[in-house]
Formats: sequence, C-alpha cells, structure tokens
Amino acid sequence: MTKVIVKFRSGFRFAVWLALIPATVTAAWSQETVASNAAPAAAQPTPGPAATLYSQLSTVGLDEARVYHVRDAPLNQSAVHLNFDNGTIAFTRDVAGKVTGAFFEGEGEVLLAPPTQLERSSLVVFTGAAILEEKFNTAYFRFNDDTFEQLQPFMKPADAAKEFVSEWDETARNLAAVDALRLLITFTSSPSADARSRAYPESEELEDRFFHARVQGRRLGPFDVLFDNMSPEQVWAGQARTADGNVYYDLWTSFMPVANSRSMTGEIDAGHDYFSVLAYKVRTEIKLPKSISAQADLQIEVRQGGERTLLFELSRFLQVKQVTADGHPVEFIHNPAVEGTQLARRGNDLVAVVFPQPLREGQHTNLRFVYEGDVLSEAGGGLLYVGARGTWFPNRRFAMSNFDLEFHYPAGWTLLATGTRVEDTSDAKATVAEPANPSGEQVSRWISPRPIPVAGFNLGKYHKVSAHAGKVEVEAYAAAGVEESFPKAQPDIIATMPALDPRQKRDAFVMSSPPPPSPARNAQTVADASAQAVDFFSRLFGPYPYQNLALTQNPGTMSQGWPGLVFLSSYAFLTNDERAQLHMDEVERTLSSMVVAHETAHQWWGDLVGWDSYHDQWMVEALANYSSLMLLETRDPRLFQEVLDKYRDNLLLKNHEGHQIMEAGPVTLGARLSNSHYPDGYDAISYGRGTWLLHMLRSMMRDAAAKAAKSSSHPPAPADEPFIRALRKLREQSEGKEITTRDLLAAFEAELPRPLWHDGQKSLDWFYQGWIQGTAIPHYQLRDVKFSDAGGSTEVSGTLLQMDAPDPLVTPVPVYAVAGNRMAFLGSVFADGPETQFKLTAPRGMRKLALDPNQTLLSRK
Repeated sequence: MTKVIVKFRSGFRFAVWLALIPATVTAAWSQETVASNAAPAAAQPTPGPAATLYSQLSTVGLDEARVYHVRDAPLNQSAVHLNFDNGTIAFTRDVAGKVTGAFFEGEGEVLLAPPTQLERSSLVVFTGAAILEEKFNTAYFRFNDDTFEQLQPFMKPADAAKEFVSEWDETARNLAAVDALRLLITFTSSPSADARSRAYPESEELEDRFFHARVQGRRLGPFDVLFDNMSPEQVWAGQARTADGNVYYDLWTSFMPVANSRSMTGEIDAGHDYFSVLAYKVRTEIKLPKSISAQADLQIEVRQGGERTLLFELSRFLQVKQVTADGHPVEFIHNPAVEGTQLARRGNDLVAVVFPQPLREGQHTNLRFVYEGDVLSEAGGGLLYVGARGTWFPNRRFAMSNFDLEFHYPAGWTLLATGTRVEDTSDAKATVAEPANPSGEQVSRWISPRPIPVAGFNLGKYHKVSAHAGKVEVEAYAAAGVEESFPKAQPDIIATMPALDPRQKRDAFVMSSPPPPSPARNAQTVADASAQAVDFFSRLFGPYPYQNLALTQNPGTMSQGWPGLVFLSSYAFLTNDERAQLHMDEVERTLSSMVVAHETAHQWWGDLVGWDSYHDQWMVEALANYSSLMLLETRDPRLFQEVLDKYRDNLLLKNHEGHQIMEAGPVTLGARLSNSHYPDGYDAISYGRGTWLLHMLRSMMRDAAAKAAKSSSHPPAPADEPFIRALRKLREQSEGKEITTRDLLAAFEAELPRPLWHDGQKSLDWFYQGWIQGTAIPHYQLRDVKFSDAGGSTEVSGTLLQMDAPDPLVTPVPVYAVAGNRMAFLGSVFADGPETQFKLTAPRGMRKLALDPNQTLLSRK
C-alpha cells in the first residue's frame, strides 16, 4: 500500500539571522571528547585582505605561550554563566592582534536560566529541566570580547603546555571555521556609537559582543551556548542530533535577556537590517537539464553606517564568480552552512560581500553578482524542479523589493515567473507561452508591478488552460505526465471468474492497472478551483493583489506560493479517483484537493501581508489554511469539520518517545517545532493548531456578536462576520508590510464583541497567553447543574470544569440548552481555571445543557 502525505507550503521563510545562528555551530562531536568534524570546508574566496583574515579566523590554532592552569574562575556573558572549577585552558594565537578562542579540559559548569515560561518549557523538551545546569569536561570557546582578560586573575602558567597543545590543536583548528564568518563581521565593521545608538536607543551594550561555548556535557553530550548582542534573541542553546537518519539542529531555547528585552527588536536578517535591497534585476540563462548562469544587479540602500560586510543567502550549488560594487570588484566569501541547520536543509549557504571601506548611512550602491551552477533538478515527465537545491538569486531576506527578471532558455519549454510578462527581448518579439521561433532560444522578461517579498520561476513542458475570476485571469500549466518518482497506483480487481477446469481449486482473477495520471487532463479543474478561490477570497479580504495568477505543476509532494505564481504538487492535479487509487481516505483526499485554495490564499496571506519573525510565521500558514477551509465549509460542512477533527487528532498522536506531538511547543516557536524529537512538529502545530486557533476566534466572535445583538441563531454571511471584517481591515492597513502576532490580535480586538471582553477588558491577552503561547487541548464537563423556572424563563447554574489544561488557561465555552431537536445558545462561559461557577438564562422549561455542540473549541472528545 502506498501512503501519500501531501504537504502545503513548507518552504520556510526564515530570516538570515535565524539561519546564521545554527550555522555558527558544529554538526557533530564525539561522545568522549570534542571531535574534529566541524563545518564543511569553505569555498576559496576572492584573494584579498578580507579573504586572508577569514582564512586566519577559520584555521587559527592554539598558542603554546598561552596555556594556563585555571581554578574557580567565573565567566559571565549576559545570561550565560560558566565556571571553570579546575583544569587547563589554552588560548588561540592572535588574529589581527586579538585573541579570539580557547580550549579547556578539566572540570567546569555552565548555567543558563531562560527568563520566560515559554523558553523554560522548550528547554524541558530537550533536557528534561527548565534550567540548563550542566557539568562539562571539555569545551571550545570563540569570542570577540575581553574573555581572555576576564580570566587573567584566575590563571597561572601550566605545566606541559606543549603536550596540551599537541593533543588539542587539531581539534581547535577544525572547529575554528564554525564562527569565522561571524568574527569576520566584527573585524571588518566599525560602527560608531552614535550610529548604533540611533539604531538601538535602549540597548545597554552598544559594543558588538559575541561569545560561543561548545561544551561536552557529562549528561547531555555535546551542545552549544551562545551570546550575541547583534541578534534580536541574544542568548540561545542547542544541539545537533541525528534521528531516523536525518540530522537536526535542536534549538533548546532562544531569548532576549531581561535587561535588554526591549532593545534591538529589529532582525539581523543578514545584519539586523543595516541595509535593504530596493530592487533586483536578474538576467538568467538556463542550460538544461540542470544549469543556470546568471547576473544579478541589486540596488542597495545603507540604513546604518559603519558596516563593511553584507550577507546574502544563495544555493550551495551555485558558485559566485565575481561581485562588483558600482563597477568595481569587491571581495566575497562563500561560506558553507553546517549540516543539520535550517540553512543547510534549504540547500543554501551564505555569501559575504566585503567592501574596502565602511559604508555610510544613506549610501546607495549597485551590487552585481555573476554566478553559475547546477541549481535545477530534472524529475522526468517534462518537469524540472527549480529551487530543490536552494535559492537561485542572492537573497537578502523576504522583504519587499521590485524585481525585473529576464530569462534565456531553450525552445520547447514553457517558463513562468513572478511578476507581469512583458514582451521578450528577442528579435522575434514572442511571448513566453507562444515562442515565435520554436527552434531557437526563447527570451522572456517579467517585471513586478509592485514590490514583492521574493521572486521565483518554474520551467516545464506544459499544456496551458485558463479560467477567470472577474478580471483576474488564472492560468494552469500542467505536463502530460507525472515525475518518474511518482508512486504507481495498485491494480484493481475488476472481476472474479470461476475456474474453467473443475479440477482447479482456485479461481482466476482479471486484474486491471489504472492508467497513469495525466495532470494536463485535469488542469482545467485546477484552474477553475483556483479562480473560484480568488473570487471567494476577494469578497472576504479585498481585491486580488496582483494582475494575474499562474499555477504550475511541480514534482514532489510540496506546494508553494509566490506572488502571482504557485508551484503545485503533481498530487494537486489528480482526480478524486486517482487519489483513491493511492489509498488516500476521504479526509486525505480533501486535504490534497485543498492545496489549490490554500496556495491561492497565500497571495493575500504571506505574499501581500508578510510576517515579522519566525515567531509569527504560523499566522500566514494558518490564515491561508483556514481560508481554504472556509471555502470548503460553504460546499461541505461535514468535511469541513472532519478536517478540523483530523488536525486535532494529529496533535494527540505520539512520537517515538511516547509524547504527544502537541507537547513540541506553541505555534510561536515556528521552525523550532520540527526537531529530532518531533520531526513533524511544525506541520502539525503551525498548520493544525494554528488553523484551530483561527477557527476558535472566528466562532467566538460570531457567537458573541449574535448574543450582543440578540439575533436569531442563523449565522451572518461570512463577509459580515466580525472575524472577516478584522481580516479585511488588516489587509488594507498592512499590505506590503510584515506583521506580528500581536498585530493580528489587535485587528481582532478592534472588532471584539462586548461578550468576549474578559474581566471587562477589550483585549485578547487571555487568548494570546493561554492559547497562542500554550499547547493544551482541554476537556470540558458540567457539574452540579440546577434549573429554576422564574417567570417566563429558566435560570441555570452550575460549575464548568476545564481539565487537561494549565490553571491560567481562559476559554469562552459556548453553552446551549437542549430540548429534543431544539437548541438555544445561552452564551459563552469564561472557563477561568479548573472550575468556574456560572449562571445563565434559558427558555422556560429546558432541562438539559450541551457544551460546544458545534465543536468550535480545540478540545478533547
């Protein structure tokens, strides 16, 4: 039996700073000592002073003249506390006149106490304790501060210095490459105090400070602890770990120290936003089946002066040949990512561009990258996969920019890209979909009509169909067949015949193998489904943001949306019967068919309105997913509820260690939810729980609005619901911007009906703290219910029990009175803790209550 799991957009859009944090750590150490396998060997950079400095930082070894015996030595780096009880420490040789590292052997201890319940709970998942307190025997340190000077009072020259260096020098050299790029940024930057204080006026520490400890813990094995005041979350701890043959980097905890909790709130996406890319102009030549060669021009604006090194993300399969700034060559370093990090799992590395002089605030410059490599993957069936091996252009971050893309590619293929097609630049003046000269090179150009967060393209031997949603044209491009790796449907038994020879004991079976899927045959259905989604979402959230929408078949189970361009998994082009032949049940078939609407919804949520940090990414995935569910609800309310039930059941599934997936953490942990303990945590929680959170908010607001208006039990039309009004206003106010979870809740609070004001406050803080920052799936019961007729109504009192939940959890639980087939909504009772007393008024004569009969709460059955 073939088991198929079709996933929505899981192409994690992480800021470069998040990719950089794990990229500064080694992927594997031995159990006994700090081993010698560190980051992959760095690509050869362009010769020059920066490359020489980078090489020295990457290979620096221990200095025999700096080997000391250390005893009872404390070392504090913000929230990171270390103590060297007794042992030997050797410092590295100078690089540019500075000591940048050390290796320790002996007895030591590290202490780290996260300041929030969320981060303490995260730490428990990986270490079993809310505070990191671990003894270690060996450790390697890298720093750019005065660590060497701080330890001087506790050190004295050690005996056998030569022997100690001989034993540990190779290990130190191999580990040096891990933090070399971060230290290069320090060595090549000279921001003035004025510039940095303008950027971060509340920071207590304006000086660039970096400290990274990689220790061999006695109980936990090898792990990393880091303090970096250039990051928005300055302190973190984590560990590389292999599970089921896959390498993960488990980020145990990541936070801003309490003293600096309101400082440096910008992201370090390649350098905490000290520059931005205003526009991209990329010329790409595609050489099938795998290669591209490209020239990318980036218009850069410097937002904070003093920096010399700019970071970009680029596929590890692309090699940069040259970088120029305003026509003059500049140094660059292609820094490989460490295996197991999110950066490496995306197939990308970091490219550092080093200017000869510090950049000035407000300066504009044009960067040109020339690069080439095998970034395409051939899947068969006339399909290529673009991006299977990383980002195809030097990507600053997912921030709004203008894009001008030109492609040169062979005849016989169809190319689609983000933006609006303009006339190509070939002599034939052909469009991309209708090449005038099939035997020659095709050239097409695509320009974004408005700033967009990212650009992409897809290439295949497609058949084209189209549909319309008002003035919006929706095109679907699908191949005649599927990729070679696509699972084969099982043969069907179409008849059972009796044996022709009575002496035979077994019957004969006539088998029939179903024909292979042909996405092109179902492309019109896909185009029509997307057009219907565009029409539905436009009525709810406002007009479609772009001029047109292209849907292109993409090999594999993953679908992904870009502005005006959607990569749809081949599974999205299957008929319902073809999905059944792959042994998908009804809910799985529904989820597979929802992909089209889900990715279409990303045109609003994710592309037009973005997210601020990895803590907020759940919003756009949940909004896109719930949007597609609302469309399903208008057609089949039963399936709508069954999909929600499936999401809840998935959260209650157990991992290989016997823990329920919901325990991985709240939605706000983002990518951290997928780790060695919970490989599927991100999908189950960001999509599943995130979708439930939105459904709860919508249902609560709709019920409360009806109660406040004393209206009938008939729900309002979707466009008139307070939940939808809030989203429509959010779209109007936030298009082209990146929002936070708090921004989303503020939009809902503006439309919050009076019955949802907890403790008289027009606030959703209770929902944020208990449900968004929580993991619980409670269970509800009634106790001591009493009915008392008074006049023309019945007074109902009792106790509402909220179980399987933390005490602070607050939940408005809808309560209905039941009489036969008749139900009357009495109101929502705020369950505030394990037990809550309530009094409600019901129609006279009713003697039975039901809690949440419409299943609007994420609760256990």
